[in-house]
Amino acid sequence: MIIMGIDPGTRRTGYAIVEASREAPYLLACGTLTPSPRASFPERLLAIYRGLLDIVSKYKPEGMAIESVFVKHNISVALKMGHMRGVALLVAALNGLEVGEYSPAEIKQAIVGSGAASKDQVKFMVVALLRLADAPSEDEADALAVALCHIHRSRTSEVSPLDILHKRYTC
Repeated sequence: MIIMGIDPGTRRTGYAIVEASREAPYLLACGTLTPSPRASFPERLLAIYRGLLDIVSKYKPEGMAIESVFVKHNISVALKMGHMRGVALLVAALNGLEVGEYSPAEIKQAIVGSGAASKDQVKFMVVALLRLADAPSEDEADALAVALCHIHRSRTSEVSPLDILHKRYTC
């Protein structure tokens, strides 16, 4: 199964394409979509839309995982993030992708084991879990963490009590 992870942002949107194999997840691609800072907000939405469509067309993911909106300090930024998420969700719907939405705490819990983990801890674990030679950018690491969280959640939802009793299942 190929999963597309999205870290939506008002200036940059991180994306990751991860293949969930039986042994370990494998990175196919990751990057950051960065519209022109001089572009209007609607033009930035369009640039993200087109970029995500191109990525979906190239890698043919079966699912999309995206970080949910959270309000840290500024409601205006949260609303703009909601617009960016809407663009990504539209791309998913147009391409028939199953969507998983996760809070920042859920993602950190799945990747590091603590919902209060720092960004550096998340990045460290993403590098370790995917056996990356180079550390990704912050936006890429966040998108990778979202994709890995989705893979982890998908796998754990398929675990039967007998698998746990007989220790046949490993994360």
